[in-house]
Amino acid sequence: MATFLLGAVLLIVQPQMVPSRPAINSKAESSSQSVQREILKKTSQKNDFKENIHSNGSCRQLPQTIIIGVRKGGTRALLEMLSLHPDIAAAESEVHFFDWEDHYRNGLQWYINQMPFSYPHQITMEKTPAYFTSPKVPERVYNMNQSMRLLLILRDPSERVLSDYTQVFYNHMQKHKPYPSIEQFLIKDGELNVDYKAINRSLYYIHMQNWLKYFPLDRIHIVDGDKLIKDPFPEIEKVERFLKLSPQINASNFYFNKTKGFYCLRDSGRERCLHESKGRAHPQVDTRLLEKLHEYFHEPNKKFFELVGRTFDWH
Repeated sequence: MATFLLGAVLLIVQPQMVPSRPAINSKAESSSQSVQREILKKTSQKNDFKENIHSNGSCRQLPQTIIIGVRKGGTRALLEMLSLHPDIAAAESEVHFFDWEDHYRNGLQWYINQMPFSYPHQITMEKTPAYFTSPKVPERVYNMNQSMRLLLILRDPSERVLSDYTQVFYNHMQKHKPYPSIEQFLIKDGELNVDYKAINRSLYYIHMQNWLKYFPLDRIHIVDGDKLIKDPFPEIEKVERFLKLSPQINASNFYFNKTKGFYCLRDSGRERCLHESKGRAHPQVDTRLLEKLHEYFHEPNKKFFELVGRTFDWH
Protein backbone atom coordinates (compact mmCIF):
# COMPACT_ATOMS: atom_id res chain seq x y z
CA MET A 1 0.00 0.00 0.00
CA ALA A 2 2.85 2.39 0.92
CA THR A 3 4.46 1.78 -2.49
CA PHE A 4 1.21 2.59 -4.26
CA LEU A 5 0.77 5.79 -2.25
CA LEU A 6 4.35 6.93 -2.95
CA GLY A 7 3.83 6.31 -6.65
CA ALA A 8 0.69 8.42 -6.58
CA VAL A 9 2.52 11.23 -4.79
CA LEU A 10 5.44 11.27 -7.19
CA LEU A 11 3.12 11.09 -10.21
CA ILE A 12 1.28 14.17 -8.99
CA VAL A 13 4.32 16.30 -8.15
CA GLN A 14 6.66 15.19 -10.94
CA PRO A 15 6.93 17.83 -13.68
CA GLN A 16 6.44 17.02 -17.36
CA MET A 17 10.06 17.82 -18.04
CA VAL A 18 12.96 18.27 -15.63
CA PRO A 19 14.84 21.47 -16.51
CA SER A 20 18.56 21.62 -15.94
CA ARG A 21 18.13 24.49 -13.47
CA PRO A 22 14.51 25.05 -12.44
CA ALA A 23 13.59 28.65 -11.77
CA ILE A 24 12.41 29.03 -8.17
CA ASN A 25 11.06 32.05 -6.35
CA SER A 26 9.37 32.71 -3.02
CA LYS A 27 5.88 32.24 -4.48
CA ALA A 28 6.90 28.91 -5.95
CA GLU A 29 8.32 27.88 -2.59
CA SER A 30 5.07 28.70 -0.79
CA SER A 31 3.02 26.97 -3.49
CA SER A 32 5.22 23.86 -3.36
CA GLN A 33 4.77 23.57 0.40
CA SER A 34 1.00 23.96 0.06
CA VAL A 35 0.90 21.22 -2.57
CA GLN A 36 2.90 18.94 -0.27
CA ARG A 37 0.44 19.46 2.56
CA GLU A 38 -2.55 18.73 0.36
CA ILE A 39 -0.96 15.60 -1.09
CA LEU A 40 -0.04 14.27 2.31
CA LYS A 41 -3.55 14.88 3.61
CA LYS A 42 -4.97 12.85 0.75
CA THR A 43 -2.47 10.01 0.84
CA SER A 44 -1.98 9.49 4.58
CA GLN A 45 -4.08 7.48 6.97
CA LYS A 46 -5.95 9.45 9.67
CA ASN A 47 -4.25 7.44 12.39
CA ASP A 48 -0.84 8.48 11.04
CA PHE A 49 -1.74 12.15 11.40
CA LYS A 50 -2.99 11.65 14.95
CA GLU A 51 0.41 10.18 15.82
CA ASN A 52 2.20 13.09 14.14
CA ILE A 53 0.36 15.90 15.94
CA HIS A 54 1.25 16.76 19.53
CA SER A 55 -1.09 18.36 22.04
CA ASN A 56 1.36 21.25 22.48
CA GLY A 57 0.83 22.35 18.87
CA SER A 58 3.95 20.79 17.38
CA CYS A 59 3.85 18.17 14.65
CA ARG A 60 6.05 16.06 12.42
CA GLN A 61 6.50 17.41 8.91
CA LEU A 62 8.61 16.99 5.80
CA PRO A 63 12.04 18.65 6.14
CA GLN A 64 12.53 22.04 4.53
CA THR A 65 16.31 21.60 4.62
CA ILE A 66 18.52 18.55 4.10
CA ILE A 67 22.23 18.20 4.78
CA ILE A 68 23.08 16.08 1.73
CA GLY A 69 26.75 15.41 2.45
CA VAL A 70 29.52 14.81 2.08
CA ARG A 71 30.54 11.71 4.02
CA LYS A 72 33.36 12.56 6.48
CA GLY A 73 32.99 16.21 5.57
CA GLY A 74 31.72 17.32 8.98
CA THR A 75 27.97 16.72 8.63
CA ARG A 76 27.50 15.72 12.27
CA ALA A 77 29.40 18.77 13.52
CA LEU A 78 27.33 21.02 11.26
CA LEU A 79 24.06 19.51 12.46
CA GLU A 80 25.04 19.80 16.14
CA MET A 81 26.07 23.42 15.68
CA LEU A 82 22.85 24.34 13.88
CA SER A 83 20.87 22.64 16.64
CA LEU A 84 21.96 25.52 18.88
CA HIS A 85 19.43 27.64 17.00
CA PRO A 86 15.94 27.56 18.57
CA ASP A 87 14.29 27.58 15.14
CA ILE A 88 15.95 24.34 14.02
CA ALA A 89 14.39 20.93 14.69
CA ALA A 90 16.72 18.18 13.49
CA ALA A 91 16.29 14.42 13.12
CA GLU A 92 18.79 12.70 15.38
CA SER A 93 19.74 9.81 13.09
CA GLU A 94 20.64 9.55 9.42
CA VAL A 95 17.36 8.68 7.69
CA HIS A 96 18.60 7.28 4.34
CA PHE A 97 15.15 7.72 2.82
CA PHE A 98 16.16 8.73 -0.69
CA ASP A 99 19.12 6.37 -1.16
CA TRP A 100 17.93 3.12 0.47
CA GLU A 101 15.27 1.36 -1.58
CA ASP A 102 13.72 -0.39 1.43
CA HIS A 103 13.15 2.98 3.06
CA TYR A 104 12.02 4.79 -0.09
CA ARG A 105 9.37 2.17 -0.80
CA ASN A 106 7.82 2.94 2.58
CA GLY A 107 6.60 6.27 1.23
CA LEU A 108 6.47 9.87 2.38
CA GLN A 109 4.43 9.17 5.49
CA TRP A 110 7.18 6.86 6.74
CA TYR A 111 9.66 9.66 6.03
CA ILE A 112 7.61 12.11 8.07
CA ASN A 113 7.50 9.62 10.92
CA GLN A 114 11.31 9.82 11.15
CA MET A 115 11.23 13.59 11.67
CA PRO A 116 11.20 15.34 15.06
CA PHE A 117 8.18 17.24 16.34
CA SER A 118 8.50 20.90 15.41
CA TYR A 119 6.51 24.12 15.66
CA PRO A 120 5.27 26.03 12.59
CA HIS A 121 8.02 28.65 12.92
CA GLN A 122 10.80 26.03 13.00
CA ILE A 123 12.78 24.48 10.14
CA THR A 124 12.74 20.69 10.14
CA MET A 125 16.08 19.25 9.03
CA GLU A 126 17.68 15.88 8.44
CA LYS A 127 21.16 14.85 7.37
CA THR A 128 22.27 11.83 5.37
CA PRO A 129 25.80 12.24 3.93
CA ALA A 130 25.32 9.45 1.37
CA TYR A 131 22.74 11.54 -0.50
CA PHE A 132 25.38 13.66 -2.24
CA THR A 133 27.06 10.77 -4.05
CA SER A 134 23.93 8.72 -4.82
CA PRO A 135 22.90 9.29 -8.48
CA LYS A 136 19.18 8.72 -7.89
CA VAL A 137 18.75 11.05 -4.90
CA PRO A 138 18.66 14.52 -6.56
CA GLU A 139 15.64 13.70 -8.71
CA ARG A 140 13.81 12.07 -5.79
CA VAL A 141 14.34 15.12 -3.58
CA TYR A 142 13.27 17.39 -6.43
CA ASN A 143 10.07 15.41 -6.97
CA MET A 144 9.23 15.79 -3.28
CA ASN A 145 10.04 19.50 -2.99
CA GLN A 146 11.46 21.61 -5.82
CA SER A 147 12.24 24.48 -3.45
CA MET A 148 14.23 22.46 -0.92
CA ARG A 149 17.21 24.24 0.62
CA LEU A 150 20.26 21.99 0.60
CA LEU A 151 23.40 22.11 2.74
CA LEU A 152 26.61 20.53 1.46
CA ILE A 153 29.74 20.50 3.61
CA LEU A 154 33.05 19.69 1.92
CA ARG A 155 36.64 19.19 3.01
CA ASP A 156 39.93 18.88 1.19
CA PRO A 157 39.31 15.77 -0.99
CA SER A 158 42.58 14.11 0.04
CA GLU A 159 41.86 14.62 3.74
CA ARG A 160 38.33 13.32 3.22
CA VAL A 161 39.74 10.10 1.70
CA LEU A 162 41.92 9.56 4.78
CA SER A 163 38.98 10.23 7.11
CA ASP A 164 36.85 7.83 5.11
CA TYR A 165 39.41 5.07 5.54
CA THR A 166 39.92 5.90 9.23
CA GLN A 167 36.23 5.49 10.04
CA VAL A 168 35.98 2.08 8.37
CA PHE A 169 39.28 1.00 9.97
CA TYR A 170 38.05 1.81 13.50
CA ASN A 171 34.69 0.16 12.84
CA HIS A 172 36.56 -3.05 12.06
CA MET A 173 38.85 -2.68 15.06
CA GLN A 174 35.87 -2.32 17.41
CA LYS A 175 34.53 -5.62 16.09
CA HIS A 176 38.00 -7.18 16.41
CA LYS A 177 38.16 -7.72 12.68
CA PRO A 178 41.39 -7.23 10.70
CA TYR A 179 41.47 -4.50 8.07
CA PRO A 180 44.05 -3.81 5.32
CA SER A 181 46.36 -0.83 5.49
CA ILE A 182 45.38 2.29 3.57
CA GLU A 183 48.23 1.69 1.13
CA GLN A 184 46.55 -1.53 0.02
CA PHE A 185 43.49 0.48 -0.99
CA LEU A 186 45.29 3.46 -2.51
CA ILE A 187 47.82 1.54 -4.61
CA LYS A 188 47.07 -0.97 -7.37
CA ASP A 189 49.77 -2.30 -9.71
CA GLY A 190 52.08 0.48 -8.58
CA GLU A 191 49.62 3.23 -9.45
CA LEU A 192 46.95 5.16 -7.58
CA ASN A 193 43.84 3.00 -7.35
CA VAL A 194 41.22 5.37 -8.76
CA ASP A 195 38.56 2.66 -8.36
CA TYR A 196 38.77 2.97 -4.57
CA LYS A 197 35.31 4.13 -3.44
CA ALA A 198 36.74 6.68 -1.02
CA ILE A 199 38.48 8.42 -3.92
CA ASN A 200 35.31 8.44 -6.01
CA ARG A 201 33.39 10.11 -3.18
CA SER A 202 35.91 12.96 -3.29
CA LEU A 203 35.31 13.71 -6.97
CA TYR A 204 32.96 16.50 -6.00
CA TYR A 205 32.38 17.98 -9.44
CA ILE A 206 30.90 14.73 -10.78
CA HIS A 207 28.33 14.49 -8.01
CA MET A 208 27.63 18.23 -8.02
CA GLN A 209 26.76 18.12 -11.71
CA ASN A 210 24.01 15.66 -10.91
CA TRP A 211 22.50 17.92 -8.26
CA LEU A 212 22.65 20.97 -10.51
CA LYS A 213 20.43 19.19 -13.04
CA TYR A 214 17.58 19.63 -10.57
CA PHE A 215 18.49 22.46 -8.19
CA PRO A 216 19.97 25.87 -9.01
CA LEU A 217 23.18 26.81 -7.25
CA ASP A 218 21.41 29.36 -5.06
CA ARG A 219 19.49 26.47 -3.45
CA ILE A 220 22.69 24.67 -2.44
CA HIS A 221 24.86 26.26 0.24
CA ILE A 222 28.38 24.87 0.44
CA VAL A 223 29.93 24.90 3.89
CA ASP A 224 33.73 24.90 4.04
CA GLY A 225 34.37 21.93 6.33
CA ASP A 226 38.04 22.80 6.83
CA LYS A 227 37.14 26.30 8.03
CA LEU A 228 34.33 24.92 10.20
CA ILE A 229 36.93 22.88 12.09
CA LYS A 230 39.33 25.81 12.55
CA ASP A 231 36.82 28.61 13.22
CA PRO A 232 33.17 27.45 13.20
CA PHE A 233 31.28 30.66 13.96
CA PRO A 234 31.74 32.49 10.59
CA GLU A 235 30.61 29.39 8.68
CA ILE A 236 27.53 29.00 10.87
CA GLU A 237 26.67 32.68 10.35
CA LYS A 238 26.59 32.05 6.59
CA VAL A 239 24.27 29.08 7.05
CA GLU A 240 21.91 31.17 9.18
CA ARG A 241 21.69 33.73 6.38
CA PHE A 242 21.15 31.04 3.74
CA LEU A 243 18.29 29.51 5.76
CA LYS A 244 16.88 33.00 6.46
CA LEU A 245 17.15 32.45 10.19
CA SER A 246 17.42 35.24 12.72
CA PRO A 247 21.01 35.46 14.02
CA GLN A 248 20.82 33.50 17.28
CA ILE A 249 24.10 31.55 17.38
CA ASN A 250 27.04 33.52 18.79
CA ALA A 251 30.81 33.13 18.96
CA SER A 252 30.38 32.44 22.68
CA ASN A 253 28.60 29.19 21.79
CA PHE A 254 31.94 27.72 20.71
CA TYR A 255 35.05 26.99 22.72
CA PHE A 256 38.23 25.14 21.80
CA ASN A 257 38.79 21.95 23.78
CA LYS A 258 42.56 21.50 24.00
CA THR A 259 42.23 17.89 25.14
CA LYS A 260 40.12 16.83 22.17
CA GLY A 261 41.79 19.19 19.73
CA PHE A 262 38.62 20.65 18.24
CA TYR A 263 35.80 23.07 19.02
CA CYS A 264 32.98 22.06 21.36
CA LEU A 265 29.62 23.70 22.04
CA ARG A 266 28.33 25.78 24.92
CA ASP A 267 24.56 26.15 25.19
CA SER A 268 22.77 27.81 28.12
CA GLY A 269 25.67 27.01 30.42
CA ARG A 270 25.90 23.39 29.26
CA GLU A 271 29.02 22.24 27.46
CA ARG A 272 29.05 19.34 25.02
CA CYS A 273 31.47 17.89 22.51
CA LEU A 274 31.11 15.60 19.55
CA HIS A 275 31.39 11.87 20.06
CA GLU A 276 34.88 10.47 20.65
CA SER A 277 34.71 8.87 17.19
CA LYS A 278 35.12 12.37 15.72
CA GLY A 279 38.53 13.92 15.24
CA ARG A 280 40.44 10.64 15.14
CA ALA A 281 44.03 10.77 13.95
CA HIS A 282 44.56 9.75 10.35
CA PRO A 283 46.96 6.93 9.48
CA GLN A 284 50.53 7.81 8.58
CA VAL A 285 50.81 7.83 4.79
CA ASP A 286 54.00 7.95 2.75
CA THR A 287 54.68 11.49 1.49
CA ARG A 288 55.02 10.35 -2.12
CA LEU A 289 51.66 8.61 -1.94
CA LEU A 290 50.05 11.75 -0.55
CA GLU A 291 51.56 13.75 -3.40
CA LYS A 292 50.02 11.29 -5.88
CA LEU A 293 46.66 11.80 -4.22
CA HIS A 294 47.01 15.59 -4.36
CA GLU A 295 48.04 15.48 -8.01
CA TYR A 296 45.11 13.27 -8.90
CA PHE A 297 42.59 15.67 -7.37
CA HIS A 298 44.12 18.79 -8.92
CA GLU A 299 42.06 18.77 -12.13
CA PRO A 300 38.80 17.52 -10.54
CA ASN A 301 39.10 20.27 -7.93
CA LYS A 302 39.63 22.86 -10.64
CA LYS A 303 36.49 21.66 -12.43
CA PHE A 304 34.54 21.87 -9.20
CA PHE A 305 35.71 25.43 -8.52
CA GLU A 306 34.57 26.47 -12.01
CA LEU A 307 31.25 24.70 -11.54
CA VAL A 308 30.35 26.49 -8.30
CA GLY A 309 32.16 29.77 -8.99
CA ARG A 310 34.18 29.54 -5.82
CA THR A 311 37.60 28.31 -4.72
CA PHE A 312 38.68 26.41 -1.62
CA ASP A 313 42.04 26.12 0.10
CA TRP A 314 42.71 22.53 -0.92
CA HIS A 315 45.94 20.89 -2.04
